[in-house]
Amino acid sequence: MPEWLQIILRSVGFLVLLILLTRLLGRKIASRMTYFDIVFAVSLGVIAAAVSLNIVENAVFGFIALLTWGLAGMGLSYLSLKSKWVRDLIHGREAVVIKHGKVMEDQLKKMRYTPEDLLQQLRSKQIFNLADVEFAVMESNGEINALLKANRLPITPRDVGVETTPQTGIQTVILDGNIMDESLNALGLNRRWLRTELDKIGISAENVFVAQVDTMGELYVDLFDDAIQPPVPTTRRLLYNTLETAKADLKAFALDTDDQKAKQMYEQCVKELDSIIYDVRPMLK
Repeated sequence: MPEWLQIILRSVGFLVLLILLTRLLGRKIASRMTYFDIVFAVSLGVIAAAVSLNIVENAVFGFIALLTWGLAGMGLSYLSLKSKWVRDLIHGREAVVIKHGKVMEDQLKKMRYTPEDLLQQLRSKQIFNLADVEFAVMESNGEINALLKANRLPITPRDVGVETTPQTGIQTVILDGNIMDESLNALGLNRRWLRTELDKIGISAENVFVAQVDTMGELYVDLFDDAIQPPVPTTRRLLYNTLETAKADLKAFALDTDDQKAKQMYEQCVKELDSIIYDVRPMLK
């Protein structure tokens, strides 16, 4: 068999094996990798590459080595789930680097972290002023998470006493021209509703690259053809304008009538509608 064909066959075979091993190892190795995870993943790749390029002539030995590394990784991963001591030994422990607004220089030195590294990590979190940080911890993968001081935290609806409805999140309902039924069901919608909304703007699902629906039921569409600009969603604005128009009509009815009971009814409706508009204005504007 020609050498080039052996290389192709070995490469394909070990690629399939690597895919199987990484799937068995779980998704953690691909997200938030610690130093151990990086070394482990690189070692698997080096073994596979060495066998594919005939650096290790005996493919069986390479297969045994790769399988051993894979099984060892799964074993260590299982032990990490069961024992915090093993988890700390392999992946390391988190370290507090800022406490009560004070940088812990000893911890930075212990972690081999320079002040420039700390500031860079904070800037990646959109924190440019060190004085705004109350508490910061370095995770086992080297990433720093920070908590701002109370007077620097963004204001939330809870802070101003505003009750909000539960948010189901934005759902992707069309991807690459394919309708995502699971996402529609999560929003309590169906294909009939989606096709009705698409008919309103004169496009079909096959021409849509990405379509998303937010919690207010507004449909955002991005088409395959970038030269065509779909209309901007106006459902919220139309609803807000309708409520304002209804309030103005009720005020006009109250001024035009001479019946005191009717006038009081219209004025009461205006107050209730005004309260509703005040509550929903942040969501509709």
